[in-house]
Amino acid sequence: MLIPDDLYYTESHEWIRVDGEDATIGITDFAQHELGDIVYVELPDSGKKVSAGEPCGSIEAVKAVEDINSPVSGKVESRNADLEDSPDLINKSPYDEGWLIKVKLSNPDELENLLSAAEYKKIVEG
Repeated sequence: MLIPDDLYYTESHEWIRVDGEDATIGITDFAQHELGDIVYVELPDSGKKVSAGEPCGSIEAVKAVEDINSPVSGKVESRNADLEDSPDLINKSPYDEGWLIKVKLSNPDELENLLSAAEYKKIVEG
């Protein structure tokens, strides 16, 4: 299971890569593995405001439908249009081609509430 050290994580299995005020959000390798084959993704539109800890979309897999919770608050700058035709990119490349949305942070202090790679690893390895 892949848990890159340079990302932040949530207990609900989202990851976030921060570059200044911009953040890219996706679901972890653990989450995509648990869900199985992902068949549909519902993402917020550009311009929509998202709030830390609140659902901002959903992922539908053969086994289940799960909410995507935003790790941070901010405004959606873009969403991964490639997932409309190829939601399985999340299964193949959860940290690169399978990213979900890009957000402009409205409260960078919220990053302090997120987990490091080491903390997240303890959660998923139980």
